[in-house]
Amino acid sequence: MTIEVVALFAILFALLACGVWIGLTLALTATLLLAMFRSIPLDKLLPQYAWNILTTQELLALPLFILMGELLFRTRLSRSLFQGLAPWAGLLPGRLLHVNVIGCTIFAAISGSSAATTQVIGRMSLNELLRRGYSRDIAIGSLAGAGTLGFLIPPSNIMIIYGVLGDVSILKLFTAGVLPGFLLAATFMAWVMLHTSLNPTMVPETEAKLSQVPWSERFAALKDLAPALFLIACVLGSMYGGLATPSEAAAVGVLGAALVAWAQGAMSQQVMRDVLIGSVVTCSMIALIVLGASILGNAAAFLGIPQAVAAFVKGLGLSPFMLIVTLIVFYLVLGCFLDGFSMIVMTLPIMLPIVKGAGFDEVWFGVFLVLAVEMAQITPPVGFNLFVIQGLTDDGLGYIARVTMPYLMIMIGFVLLLTLWPGIVTILPKVLYG
Repeated sequence: MTIEVVALFAILFALLACGVWIGLTLALTATLLLAMFRSIPLDKLLPQYAWNILTTQELLALPLFILMGELLFRTRLSRSLFQGLAPWAGLLPGRLLHVNVIGCTIFAAISGSSAATTQVIGRMSLNELLRRGYSRDIAIGSLAGAGTLGFLIPPSNIMIIYGVLGDVSILKLFTAGVLPGFLLAATFMAWVMLHTSLNPTMVPETEAKLSQVPWSERFAALKDLAPALFLIACVLGSMYGGLATPSEAAAVGVLGAALVAWAQGAMSQQVMRDVLIGSVVTCSMIALIVLGASILGNAAAFLGIPQAVAAFVKGLGLSPFMLIVTLIVFYLVLGCFLDGFSMIVMTLPIMLPIVKGAGFDEVWFGVFLVLAVEMAQITPPVGFNLFVIQGLTDDGLGYIARVTMPYLMIMIGFVLLLTLWPGIVTILPKVLYG
């Protein structure tokens, strides 16, 4: 590989080892590379890069979805979800453990964030499950695994970032995530049913009465799902109904979340202050990372680094399937040291040309990357979902990672399935948008 590639990784990992913020690390790496290998006016070029990326129309959806998530985090939506789902989950083997998976699936469709999904559903379900006598292992493991669905089921903050940096239609990415997201949730539920059937002691015997709840009570409980279904209709309905772009749908979602918070009596001056401060802090952090990633991506392309790495990989003679297997291993290792968001912005400028050259669709690769990020969310030592659950339970990271391992294995197998049958990802975008 060229000296530019070696210099890129040397500078990048040196800055990371020094503890420099990831956004600044990416921007500084790009600046030093351009200063070392090209004679160009950086004082004019870098501000232009910054203006171009931070004024991208598609990026507007991101702070709006973050604001919506902050609003929902401070409502009583999670309590309503549990009350609405519990009578129905009692019909399945595993009983209320399915509230973790179904609750995460529903909240993922309105939050766009894996951490927010895990936090909200965890606060709703964990204490109740443990109080009722469910196995701690499977209660925590199913929450950690299902919480990652916040990135795959649209709307997804990670998909917005990928779409902006990779110049891919965000609406197509959202659409592509629907079928894999629900299939992965169904796979998690199937594992819960199998696991609890093989180990009946994981579910207390007293919970058998849940299967005998009158159907009238089950249907009456559906009213508690109304706030979540209302928000899903606001966000996804406006997008797929052709009434709004992703950015406009995010604004509709914020209005819907504010109405839900007001209806539940959760709107106060202190709550609004917390919502606004939390949104600004999160948006500022993400904006810095996106800016640094954009500068590095442009610098890498200007220096021909993606082409050099692609030529190196091509020289290895890997088949498309083995290329994906290699990338899975690569992202699993990377996920041990970086959060999922940083993984995407650091690797996308190099990896996207490689996978496109191998014949993979860029929308398909977006879903693959989201799944890679989801795996990073539950990979120690920096899996963010593990930290969220540790904050809820005070259990050690090692224990949480161990009970989450079956769900990580399921996700790896699911990625390989999507590699063998990519139509699972691409069929809906092709049908709807051609």
